[in-house]
Amino acid sequence: MKTSKFILITVMLLGILVLPSCLNDDDDINLTYPNALVTVKEAADETVFFQLDDNTTLLPVNITSHPFKSKEVRALVNYNELDDASGVYDKSVHVNWIDSIRTKPMAPNLGDQNDDEYGTDPVEIVNDWVTIAEDGYLTLRFRTVWSNLGITHYVNLIPTNNPANPYEVEFRHDANGDHKSGRMGDGLVAFKLDDLPDTEGETVKLKLIWKSFSGEKSAEFDYRTRSATIASSAIAAERSVIPIN
Repeated sequence: MKTSKFILITVMLLGILVLPSCLNDDDDINLTYPNALVTVKEAADETVFFQLDDNTTLLPVNITSHPFKSKEVRALVNYNELDDASGVYDKSVHVNWIDSIRTKPMAPNLGDQNDDEYGTDPVEIVNDWVTIAEDGYLTLRFRTVWSNLGITHYVNLIPTNNPANPYEVEFRHDANGDHKSGRMGDGLVAFKLDDLPDTEGETVKLKLIWKSFSGEKSAEFDYRTRSATIASSAIAAERSVIPIN
């Protein structure tokens, strides 16, 4: 059931899906780095749009077909806002490039089998702008040891089934034996949180726990069950910012 696979990602994005840009070379904008983390969605009329946060939608005017085969995924994007009409969406934007990150559902808590199934290898969760709970997802930038052998790493998010806190989840990492030597590197993953109880419009504290290199750690995020948006397609697993096995 080890369904998430990762290879080390570099600081510079590779394999970026580049879209035609109307920007001139002299424009004062850095196109190398993302300036937003979004959920890529598709409306019932097949219009592609982005959910920027819990409340804001973006209409990418230069995307005429879904870049990820109609899959709902989290993605890094570089865009600039336009004054064009946006219809039912909040803003219109021109996309300079976009690249999906690994997006998947939560995994079930298997009790005594969790260690064998999901691993116990350490990671650090990076306090970064892409480490956030929004639009019904928990997106995490994590850091661990990677060799240069191309060995697959597996990550999962499971509920702890804590009766005192239904919004407590645990990040699990199975390095597949690839943790004894190498260098530190980062990965990105997003988990859809619709297995958690509905917060019924309230904002609650989502508690994340994980095994770090110095012992168990935890962090809290503001979390609210995602509101209904324009009808979009179902979630499906996608790749990280470079291809995975």
